[in-house]
Amino acid sequence: MIKRQHKKKIKRMANLPFRLNALFFAVALLFSILLFRLVQMQLVNYNFYHKKLTASTTYTVKTANQRGQIYDANGTALVSNVEKNVLTFTRSNTMTTQYIKELAQQLPNYVTLDDASVSTRDKKDYYLADTETYQKVVEALPKSKKVDYFGNSLSQATIYKNAVASVPDSAIDYSDEELRVVHAFTEMNAAQTFATVNITTEDLTDEQMAAVKAAAKSSLKGLAISKTWDRDVADTSLASLVGSISSEKTGLPKEDAKSYLKKGYSLNDRVGTSYLEKAYESDLQGERTVRTVVVDRNNKIVSDKVTEKGSTGNSLKLTINLDFQNKVQSILQQYYNTDISNGEAVNSDGIYAVAIEPSTGKVLAMAGLKHEVGSSTATTDILGNINNVFTPGSVVKGATLSAGWQNNVLSGNEVLYDQEISGIKSWFTSGSMPITAVQALEYSSNTYMVQIALKLMGQNYTAGSTLSNKGYKDAMAKLRATYAEYGLGTTTGLDLPEAEGYIPTSFTVSDTLFESFGQYDAYSPIQLAQYVATVANGGNRVATHLVEGIYSQKDGALGDKIKDITGATLNTVSLPDGDMALIQEGFYNVVNSNSAYATGSQMRSSVTTISGKTGTAETYTQNASGTTVKTVNLNAVAYDENKTIAVAVMYPHAASTSTYIHQQIARDIINQYVSSNSSSN
Repeated sequence: MIKRQHKKKIKRMANLPFRLNALFFAVALLFSILLFRLVQMQLVNYNFYHKKLTASTTYTVKTANQRGQIYDANGTALVSNVEKNVLTFTRSNTMTTQYIKELAQQLPNYVTLDDASVSTRDKKDYYLADTETYQKVVEALPKSKKVDYFGNSLSQATIYKNAVASVPDSAIDYSDEELRVVHAFTEMNAAQTFATVNITTEDLTDEQMAAVKAAAKSSLKGLAISKTWDRDVADTSLASLVGSISSEKTGLPKEDAKSYLKKGYSLNDRVGTSYLEKAYESDLQGERTVRTVVVDRNNKIVSDKVTEKGSTGNSLKLTINLDFQNKVQSILQQYYNTDISNGEAVNSDGIYAVAIEPSTGKVLAMAGLKHEVGSSTATTDILGNINNVFTPGSVVKGATLSAGWQNNVLSGNEVLYDQEISGIKSWFTSGSMPITAVQALEYSSNTYMVQIALKLMGQNYTAGSTLSNKGYKDAMAKLRATYAEYGLGTTTGLDLPEAEGYIPTSFTVSDTLFESFGQYDAYSPIQLAQYVATVANGGNRVATHLVEGIYSQKDGALGDKIKDITGATLNTVSLPDGDMALIQEGFYNVVNSNSAYATGSQMRSSVTTISGKTGTAETYTQNASGTTVKTVNLNAVAYDENKTIAVAVMYPHAASTSTYIHQQIARDIINQYVSSNSSSN
């Protein structure tokens, strides 16, 4: 037994050198590998690891500059920027949400915070901003809300989301004063690193600003008093046309955010949200100042430089002279109030007028009144000129003649008989009366136009003829195509969104006939204005526009012109030689003829010679009691002898044809413009 144990001991001792050698070999191998890695790090991958050791983070901070302003044609400010002092917060790279919360809690000691609505999520974020509170909430979460199926920790974002969901309503039942602090915290916490945001407060007093400046050096680090601007829109009839901009709180509109972000905007940038402010956003928005901040791995700022110097936005100068605009609005108000008083406008929607310079497409004035049925007053409604549409009546008859000439179913000043056709008559129809194309305009013959529509359908009407349905759709398409050449039923090229008209796709043969004298499709006032401007221009349709030019800002005022805005020629009405002159002759006779059949004598002027066309469309509407009543749309289009101004007036749902204010308004607008221009020259 002793011998056997001795032999085993000798055997173990014999194996000892082998084990030691194996151990030494393993150590040597590991050391060689370590040495190899050190050599690789120091020589082969030196640059990689050096960059790791000296790594830095770069922050790009964009700051918006003041927006451009908007002026009328004479340089009167319609929209300006008013500077004001604000409390701002700049977020450094070392600030925690807990610090921001503690800072927000100190604000009521220095400024008066504004009342503002906060969401449930805002309140929960504020509650969890305290580190200790957040840790307790996370610890209380069930395991499944912190780790996955395999036991791996969920992402911090997911854990935070679960923590937010677990916060009970009782924990965020804040007082009104606390809610104001929550709102301030939300604004501050939304700031990107090194970015500055405005904190919503009531107007700051000198004492408050002094207190903040003093405390900002110690207890209120990150806060400062800075300058910002508010948009000041002058109280004029053009205010609605100007549009609006978003606030810093609302920032980029959700529907446009993606496209704005691609252009380099920030989420809290103030941008135009409607009309001119939106249409000319790229001009009005200033160039952003870009600041680049570099921070090392120890969170120390290495450099802080302005890499792109921004600039204020450019300004707009409109085509509208505010003084003339006010006079046009006053003319409208004066006449319409009279018709409200005498009952003519009791069921009317309102009244609208647009003035255009025919050769350039410049909008000279856009006036409008909105009226609630049964009301004794009317309110300003400029936008109705581009948003509302009404059936125009006989004013379109010049375009109907054009459709006949273009499609070779009418020749020059051709004579047709004004006669009743399937119950359709003109206001003066009595038996059968031969009239020319010019007289058809002067007298406003409905049946002359119906015969053109029938010819477009392939039918030549004679007394007692039976009408066929054949070709009515093709005839409607031809009428509408020609009308569009004048701007009816299509966009006028305006530099704002506009209604294209009401153009039904389903219609009957009767609708086609009524279309020929303006009793079917519906158009906007600005479309009628472009129509008559095209007639005045001899067939050239020029795009309408409200902005005359883009200007720089100089010391807060209008600077030098950068870009001229001109109306492009959209098309030229294609007519045989001399036919446009027949329309112009007819329009002249409508106003100036001594014939008892002339329909526009109320537009006759002692200041200038006016040419134009009137229109009456039979309509129905509901009165204040809800009863359907018969009304008329009264319309007038006109231009002066030198073709410096073209005017359209639309007066929907008048009680009867016994009022002539649509004609008188058109006349007075032209007189006012011509007189003003004569006295200024």
